Amino acid sequence: METSAHTDTFARDHLPPVEEWPELLLGGNPDVDYPPRLNCAVALVDERVDQGQGERIAVHWREGSEKHHLKYRELMALTNRIARVLVEDMGLKPGNRILLRGPNNVMMSASWLAAVKAGLVTVPTMPLLRAGELQKVLDKAEISAVLCDHRLADEVAFCMDPQHPAHSPALRQVCYFGNDAPDSLDTLAASKPDTFDAVETAVDDVCLIAFTSGTTGKPKGCMHFHRDVLAMCDTFSRHVLRMSDNDIVCGTPPLAFTFGLGGLLCFPLRVGGSTVLCEKLTPESLLATVQDFGVTMTFTAPTFYRQMAALVAKYDLSSLRATVSAGEALPDATRQLWKEASGIEMIDGIGGTEMIHVYVSSPPEAIRRGAIGKVVPGYVAQVVDDDFRPVAPGQTGRLAVKGPTGCRYLDDERQRRFVQQGWNLPGDTFSMDEDGYLYYQARNDDMIVSAGYNIAGPEVEGTLLAHEAVAECGVVGKPDEQRGNIVKAYVVLKPGYTGDAALVKSLQDYVKATVAPYKYPREIEFVDSLPRTETGKLQRFVLRQKASE
Repeated sequence: METSAHTDTFARDHLPPVEEWPELLLGGNPDVDYPPRLNCAVALVDERVDQGQGERIAVHWREGSEKHHLKYRELMALTNRIARVLVEDMGLKPGNRILLRGPNNVMMSASWLAAVKAGLVTVPTMPLLRAGELQKVLDKAEISAVLCDHRLADEVAFCMDPQHPAHSPALRQVCYFGNDAPDSLDTLAASKPDTFDAVETAVDDVCLIAFTSGTTGKPKGCMHFHRDVLAMCDTFSRHVLRMSDNDIVCGTPPLAFTFGLGGLLCFPLRVGGSTVLCEKLTPESLLATVQDFGVTMTFTAPTFYRQMAALVAKYDLSSLRATVSAGEALPDATRQLWKEASGIEMIDGIGGTEMIHVYVSSPPEAIRRGAIGKVVPGYVAQVVDDDFRPVAPGQTGRLAVKGPTGCRYLDDERQRRFVQQGWNLPGDTFSMDEDGYLYYQARNDDMIVSAGYNIAGPEVEGTLLAHEAVAECGVVGKPDEQRGNIVKAYVVLKPGYTGDAALVKSLQDYVKATVAPYKYPREIEFVDSLPRTETGKLQRFVLRQKASE
């Protein structure tokens, strides 16, 4: 590894042992041949200005009915001013971890870029997370500082409060953005010069810890280097999306998801294109955004495309050239419905937080019906059995993949489960045909993928079990035409409680108030008992079969 620029060496110290890393395919691939010293935020913004693109628009957004934008030159100045606040006012040093909390807006994206420029390790989080969920992330990554949209202050305040159960002892300071308070990030940054000497980080210094819930609900921090951020741009975006400086993108995935961070920020910035950042989108408002801003490429989950298909006739979508689906399996019926309505062949993809972005996909002209696609250039894949032997074409097995990016968990024994024999094992069952096309079958674990969100069934079970009425429960995904899957709970009640509609709502509200609301069970069925093995282990596969029927 290169000599680190981090004075706080926590991130490098807590990488898994090198022998537990996947094999990284870096040699001989000019797409990912980067210099030893590299700051990816400089590469994404400042280099565009240096190359004469400073007057191009980088970011669009809407406030009410008015449209606004920032040029690359203005984005560079804003990120420099924020970086100065991080260093001069907050006293942060290279390698310190900083939690970012906000919707998809200018200050959230500029804060991420500024923190990376300052050599910090960014930890973006979903706006919907509750204090108890934030506490696990704060403690795991030993985070001392937070940048947070002022509208999301409550849950962070709980984590700062020594008297609150979600208090995180390492957390010492928070700076809010999005308002004009004297101590807000906006106000402090406005007084700073437009210049900043970015930290000359190593190509393999950690700049991002992206947390994924994991099947147990115990958060896993996926550690990504400056090199990885550019690699996702220079593989999937370059070869499959073929993004250019003429592209204007928008979509629904949060910047806290690597799907959103890549598609809605890094991909367009890498080529001098632009993004339209929207805090909240409905199928109608996403189509209106395409029409009003001349959007050329959208990123969202199949759920949205299904709903948008019925509405496309109401909007002018003549600018739209590509639509990207990821986050959950894309049913062929949805692909055909969207193509019939819009005339556009969907780009499907499978990726993951561990790999930073999409590694299986195909451009529209190379799509094979029913398949997600082939490996993205730079990656290789095989389908293996339980003994790690490749299976015959058309046979199902575990997907194993390797490429220029790969899984490195923050101090987690699950590293050895995800990475075996140099291969990443994302936890999906696939088959591969003789031409290398990969066909998704199912998840291998208890993760429920609903409308693009990953929801750990055991975490929802643990939340329900804390309710006074619940004796036992099992939580699984139930197939759903609109959302792919919904969360369904089978609940055994304690004596004295009646399983009626009022109790269903009480349990749903309890889950929404305790964990991120998107995790709540949309269906609850009261049962007398749950299927278990002779040793008492819950047989979720029986519940999954029951839910499917």
